[in-house]
Amino acid sequence: MELNVEKGVAAGVPSPTLKVIGAGFGRTGTLSLREALVRLGFSPCDHMLENFEHPERFALWQEAFRRKQTGEPIDWRPLLGGYRAIVDWPGAYFWRELIAAHPDSKVILTVRDPDRWYQSCLSTIFRMRARADTSLRARAMMRVLGLMIPPMGQGFQIVDDVIWNGTFAGRFTNREHALHVFTEHNREVQETVPAQRLLVFDVKQGWRPLCEFLEAPVPDGEPFPHVNDAEEFRKRVQERFARSLMRLGGTVAGGMAALAILVWIGRRARDNQREAA
Repeated sequence: MELNVEKGVAAGVPSPTLKVIGAGFGRTGTLSLREALVRLGFSPCDHMLENFEHPERFALWQEAFRRKQTGEPIDWRPLLGGYRAIVDWPGAYFWRELIAAHPDSKVILTVRDPDRWYQSCLSTIFRMRARADTSLRARAMMRVLGLMIPPMGQGFQIVDDVIWNGTFAGRFTNREHALHVFTEHNREVQETVPAQRLLVFDVKQGWRPLCEFLEAPVPDGEPFPHVNDAEEFRKRVQERFARSLMRLGGTVAGGMAALAILVWIGRRARDNQREAA
C-alpha cells in the first residue's frame, strides 16, 4: 500500500539503504532509539549527534532545507547513502519528504508526555537558543562559538532554520504554541502513515514492540538503552565544547577560551539546578 503523503510533496531520490525513518521530535527518546536500532543491526543511524560528529553533513542538510523550501525534490543519497536508519532532527523536519521517497521504509514515531517533553527541550537543546532571544550575553556567546568553531556555527544555523524557525516559527518559548506544534505533528504522522508501516513508540515500552515491528529478535538478557537524560545531555555538551575548543591548536588562548566556556556552562547548569529545586 502506498503511503498517504500529502499532494505537493516531491518524492525526491531515495537512499537505497534506508529501512527505518524516525518521525518523532528530539527529546522523545530518540537517542535511546538510535542505540536500540544500532543494536538490532540498523547501523549506521543518523541523529543530530551524528551531524555534530561529522559537521561536513550540515552543508548537505542546508541544501535539503533549501530544496524543501522551494518545493524541489531532494536527492537523499549524499546525506543518507549507506545509512540504514534516521531518527531525531534534522530528519524529523523532513518526515514527509523522507516517507515519500522511501515508501517501503518503516516509520517510528517516538512519543512522550507533552509537558515533560517541553520542559526537557527548554532545559537542554533549546536552553541557550531560548536565552539568546532575551539575553545579550547568550547571543554573544553563540556568536563567539560560531566564529571560533565554524562547524558549530553551521549546526546552530541548522537548528535555527529547521527547528527553531522551520518547526516552531520562532515561538518555542511560547509554551502553548510549542505544545500545539508537538501534538499536531504527532497527529499528522499517525493520520498520514498507514498503520502497518507505523510504530507509535514510547521508549519506556522497551524491546518487545520495537522488535516485533522490525521483525527482529529481542536481545537476550540485554536491557533496553535509556540514555541522554538532561544531566547526561549537559555533560555531553560540556565535553564537546571542550574538545572542539582545544582542537583549535592547544594554545594558551584556546585553553583560556575553553575554560571560559566551561565556566559559563557550569553556571548555567547550577542555575538549572536551583530552578528545579
